Amino acid sequence: MKNNIHVLAAMSGGVDSSAAAALLLEQGCKVTGATMLLFGSGEKHAEDARKVAAKLGIEHHIFDLREVFQSAVIDYFINEYSKGRTPNPCVQCNKHLKFGALWQKARQLGCSHIATGHYARVVEENGACRLAKARNKRKDQSYFLYHLNSGMLSSVIFPLAEFTSKEQIRAIAENYRLPVAHKSESQDVCFISDNDAKSFLMQKAPQLKNPGEIILARTKEVLGRHDGVAFYTLGQRKGLGVAWRQPLYITDILPDQNKIIVDIDKYTYSQSLTAQNLCFSGSRPDVGQAVQVCAKIRYAHKEQPATLQMLDDFSAQVTFAEKQRAITKGQSVVFYDGDILLGGGVIV
Repeated sequence: MKNNIHVLAAMSGGVDSSAAAALLLEQGCKVTGATMLLFGSGEKHAEDARKVAAKLGIEHHIFDLREVFQSAVIDYFINEYSKGRTPNPCVQCNKHLKFGALWQKARQLGCSHIATGHYARVVEENGACRLAKARNKRKDQSYFLYHLNSGMLSSVIFPLAEFTSKEQIRAIAENYRLPVAHKSESQDVCFISDNDAKSFLMQKAPQLKNPGEIILARTKEVLGRHDGVAFYTLGQRKGLGVAWRQPLYITDILPDQNKIIVDIDKYTYSQSLTAQNLCFSGSRPDVGQAVQVCAKIRYAHKEQPATLQMLDDFSAQVTFAEKQRAITKGQSVVFYDGDILLGGGVIV
C-alpha cells in the first residue's frame, strides 16, 4: 500500500474497526476516523470510537445519519416483515450507510479510500478488483457486501482481511493500549435489543399485530392462531403455540390471506429459488446462460453447489444440486466461485 493514502476509517467503537484504524497507520496511511450515529443508543459507541481515535492521534468525526438509517434500514426492516418476508438489514446498512452516505463524507473530507473492520478481502483478478472471502472463514462477512462492484472495490480497504483469528485482532488492540481491546462482540442486529425482532416490531409497528389462522398444509386443518404474519419466518418451529403429533415448522407465509402454513420438517426443503435486484462484481452472465456456482442463502448457511441462470436482465433462477432448508423470501442469495464472490441478489 502506498504511503500517505488518505483513508476514512469507519469506526464503530468496537475492537475490529479500532484495530483496523491502527493497522492503517502502521501501513503509512493518513487516517481520519469517522463514526456514524445510526440509532438512539449509538452515543456510547461513538464515545468509545472518539477515545480510540484520541489514543491513535487521528482526527475523528461523528456524523449523525439517524434519518438515513431510519429510512434505509429500519423502515425497510418493518416493511419487509409486514409483507411476510425476512429482511437482511446488514446488507441494506452496508449499501446505503457504510458504502453510501459514509462514502460521500469521505469525498467531502478529501479521502481517496474508505476502510472498515469487515472480514473480507479485495483481490485483483484479470486487472479488476474482486471481493473475496476473508482468511478467517468463520468470521467472513463477504456475504453482506455483494453489492460492491469492481470500481467501488478499488477504493476500499479491509485491513483485517488476512488475519485468521479474533485473538490476533485483540492483540493488536492491546498492543496499542486501545480502551476497547476487550469490548464484547456486537449483537447480530445492532438496533434490536437481545436480537428480539418480534418485541421490536410490536413496539415500533403495533399495527402489525393482526391475528390469523395457522393452517396444516396437507389437510388445511386450522391448528391455532398467530399474532400477525410479520412476527414469523420460514422454517420457524418455536413460538407457534400449536401441538401436533410431530414437530411442525412454517413452510409458507401468506400475507394476503393473513395465514401461516405449517408442516413437518421435510416440507421446508426446496430445490430452487428466484432472485431479483442482482449485483455482480464482474460481468453479468448472459440471459439464458447456465453458470455453475456455490450459492449461500443466508449468512449462517454453508454455500452449496448450484446452477445460476439469468431469466432476464433483472432476475435469475438458482437450482441447487440438493434441496435446501427454508429458502426464505427477503434474504440474500450470494454466489461464489471458490473464495471469489461473483454477485448476489434478493430471494423473491
